Amino acid sequence: MELRQLEYFVAVADELSFSRGARRSHTVQSAVSAAIARLERELCVELFDRSKRQIALTPAGAALLPEARATLEAGRRARDSVATDRGYLHGAVTLGILMSTGPLDVPAVLGRFHPAHPRVTVQLRQAAAGSVGHIRAVADSELDLALVSHTGPATSAVGLHRLAEEPMCMVCRPDHRLARRRRLGVAELSDETFIDFAPGWGSRTATDTAFQAAGLPRSVPFEVADYATAMGLIRHGLGIALMPTTAAARQTGLSAVPVTEPALTWTLSLATRAGHTSPAAMALAEEIRLAANAPAARSN
Repeated sequence: MELRQLEYFVAVADELSFSRGARRSHTVQSAVSAAIARLERELCVELFDRSKRQIALTPAGAALLPEARATLEAGRRARDSVATDRGYLHGAVTLGILMSTGPLDVPAVLGRFHPAHPRVTVQLRQAAAGSVGHIRAVADSELDLALVSHTGPATSAVGLHRLAEEPMCMVCRPDHRLARRRRLGVAELSDETFIDFAPGWGSRTATDTAFQAAGLPRSVPFEVADYATAMGLIRHGLGIALMPTTAAARQTGLSAVPVTEPALTWTLSLATRAGHTSPAAMALAEEIRLAANAPAARSN
């Protein structure tokens, strides 16, 4: 059994696709399929049910997955400790990101980090299940670090370090009845049709919480996975959206009105795994904190 086989197995298990697992591992699908087939022969079990269009883990595969993650993490720690002893950082850091990171310029952070630590590879993972999914991925060692918008408790395995916060505003077409208002209250929006992300995303949680606290209903017939789709729906008059001010400022041809009663706040935090964090991940976390001008290791 080789670490590379386990790496491919975890990638395919996470993606539930040999092709996506291969792309994530930066190799060809035939190499991934062959490596997993060898692993199955060595273990004398089938790890994936391939009988349907969508592959699935078998019970044996589900049992192996957490052990494979732990083995890969141990291998990485061993490599990192040797590299650190030789005086330089080495390894890979997987960073979960959001579609909007507020005032934090992630490309600029990585642009400074790479020349300082050229032997460290940073891999980015876009949120597929919002901030809640990122926090779960950090706890499960699928991500080393993650930028999240989450104000509630995380888990005992994850620490949250607040980086920034900013107000949220209502975004609508310029001809909307509320477009010329200087500010708005939540109660004035209860009859509107909303475009929002799915539950688990930070802005969705903040908005749902505000309406529930006010005892107000909210209609969300349009759940989207990106700002581009949300903006298209708004431009065609299908609804409004609440979003952080920096995200709203990037949209052209639309109106943005602050929501102040009550004030809605979007929070950006850095999620880190409790316990061992690799030196490379710690270095990137510090670079992120410095860029956000946030105190180091200040937990929510």
